[in-house]
Amino acid sequence: MAKRVVLAYSGGLDTSVAVRWMIEELGVEVIAVAADVGQGGDFEGIRRRALAAGAVEAVVVDCAEEYADDFVAPALLANAKYEGKYPLISALSRPIIAKHLVAAAREHGADAVAHGCTGKGNDQVRFDLSTRALAPDLEVIAPARIWGLTREQSIEYAARWEIPITVTKASPYSIDQNLWGRTIECGILEDPWAQPPEDVYELTTPTATEPRDLVIGFERGLPVSLDGRSMGLHELINQVTAIVGSYGWGRIDMVENRRVGIKSREIYECPGALALLMAHADLEDLTMERDLAHEKARLEPRYAELVYDGLWFSPLKQALDAFVAESQRYVSGEVRLRCEIPGRCIVAGRRSPVSLYDYDLATYEAADRFRHQDAEGFVRLWGLGIQTWSARQATRRP
Repeated sequence: MAKRVVLAYSGGLDTSVAVRWMIEELGVEVIAVAADVGQGGDFEGIRRRALAAGAVEAVVVDCAEEYADDFVAPALLANAKYEGKYPLISALSRPIIAKHLVAAAREHGADAVAHGCTGKGNDQVRFDLSTRALAPDLEVIAPARIWGLTREQSIEYAARWEIPITVTKASPYSIDQNLWGRTIECGILEDPWAQPPEDVYELTTPTATEPRDLVIGFERGLPVSLDGRSMGLHELINQVTAIVGSYGWGRIDMVENRRVGIKSREIYECPGALALLMAHADLEDLTMERDLAHEKARLEPRYAELVYDGLWFSPLKQALDAFVAESQRYVSGEVRLRCEIPGRCIVAGRRSPVSLYDYDLATYEAADRFRHQDAEGFVRLWGLGIQTWSARQATRRP
């Protein structure tokens, strides 16, 4: 049985209750580790809440830039969206949190790590698998898989131990946020027929009054500038999120297939993520050779599944990263996004010094230098098999 546990601490209901529950029920010392992955908020308040719940120590790890560079960036290069919609907001943050949990466990001599995930969620898989990949000797504890508390009972438990939480019975939403976006669950949102109330949204509140363009500059697939100004990925994502979100664009309302086999209604706000993914994919269309582009498109859903399913630290994921990185060799240039009212963001233009678009080949005007006379032989040979089949077999079918 573990004696000292490092807990992934968000400051929310489940992890706050988990601190006290593990102390009372398991008799362990708890070290709370809160990871700043770009979600913002009062981290000093989060530290105080962990200590109030009974943690012997509370640590805040600033890893927002690391998250952007080492976790968001590879997913962006891969155009990773689970089931073609969800840009893996929470799924991307779990492996970096697990990495820092393991580091804290080593530093503080802990023999286990813990998280606040329930038995029906995806995050339990991500925390468990990431921890076991990085430190197979550490025990993984998930109090919410053991205690059997409903959300209402957890709120009452926190009140009984005077743990200062922000969730109430009147506002029961479960929210997870990081640099790449925001997820909202629970409450009325558990009814897939119910329209989400406007008060669940924060990043996509429409405040813009005029249309505007923004130009994203890319080098080897990564966004490196906004409107001609160079900046780090962390800053660029924040800026694009703020600009595009002000047009009320970037919301996802979907029913997705969780890893544990159930369907779940999820609400996501991710204006920056969706805008950058759209711009990146568009630039690939301009700069990537046909067969390479088609093969990458075939592998992108698999990449997203691996991340969603908690397999960030896996041989296949590492191999796909190598393929994706090589595919980005010439994905450099600029994409112009157009934001309009109400709630619209589209690609309005793209250009690259290594563009594979050749005007003289594509145009139907006088500059056309495509050899039209070559097309007849090409088409004849391309269709020869179909022509032979039709003449010999198609006409014989009953």
